[in-house]
Amino acid sequence: MFGFLEKLRQSGVVGMNQRNADFILRYNKRSLYPLVDDKLRTKYLATASGIAVPELYGVIEIQHDVASFPDIVKDHEDFVIKPAHGSGGNGICVITGRLNNRYRQSNGDLLTEEDIEYHVSNILSGLYSLGGQPDQALIEYRVKFDPLFETVSYRGVPDIRTIVFRGIPVACMVRLPTRMSDGKANLHQGAVGAGIDLMTGRTTHAIWQNYPIEQHPDTGATISGLAIPHWYKLLTLAAQCHDLVGLGYLGVDVVLDRELGPLVLELNARPGLSIQIANRRGMSRLLEKIAKLEEIPAAAADRATLGQELFLENQT
Repeated sequence: MFGFLEKLRQSGVVGMNQRNADFILRYNKRSLYPLVDDKLRTKYLATASGIAVPELYGVIEIQHDVASFPDIVKDHEDFVIKPAHGSGGNGICVITGRLNNRYRQSNGDLLTEEDIEYHVSNILSGLYSLGGQPDQALIEYRVKFDPLFETVSYRGVPDIRTIVFRGIPVACMVRLPTRMSDGKANLHQGAVGAGIDLMTGRTTHAIWQNYPIEQHPDTGATISGLAIPHWYKLLTLAAQCHDLVGLGYLGVDVVLDRELGPLVLELNARPGLSIQIANRRGMSRLLEKIAKLEEIPAAAADRATLGQELFLENQT
């Protein structure tokens, strides 16, 4: 373990203080934060720009509107309820089907209509929002993840996190839900993080609870060597998100739907740093090289290609 950490230090790992001072404060204007902290606003922006996102079924904004919940979902057997200003996956309720007058959660539990309306009320009260402020409840399409992930995911949808700096993809990892994370793709809650080779789109190394692993802790399936579908499209999509919100240092979370392909799930103005551990390579040298570039390609596809080229150079 100590040898592993020493290699990370030698590869130029970016720490939290450096991330905040050199990249977030310098490249992310505070006035732009609401564009990513508000998931509803992000969704509207993406849709207007032609960027694919999970379909929005409805929004509940005030307590009086909670009674409209049955009408919003009457044509949908499955759906997701989430807070507009939530973080870390908190407050998300995934409904995978129905049984009589009850709603089945992804963990198999059955909820009554009253249970769900109580949960929506908690969202509105700000129980899950940043800073505890009053919030909105979004009801949207439930992603059906790509079959590629069936053996390396436990009761949840994996997502792919890409760090984008000055519009250029820098590092990627896929976050795989586990029993410990309760089916959520959140590393702090116990999900697995697997690094991805930017050139090939294949998974490389993996971590779980900050320790290197080779197999998924619940399924036992090998994690490395998975070829992510639509890889170049996914990188281009991540680069497009820089144009969407104007943040210089950005985390882009994308899910792969088995029918719809890549969908942007959310954006993050303060993305974490565990992606370096998952890839067993620091980002410092690559970020410094991009910071010194005098010209950045205007087209997102060209920036995706540049990201791959810089990634390859950084391997040597």
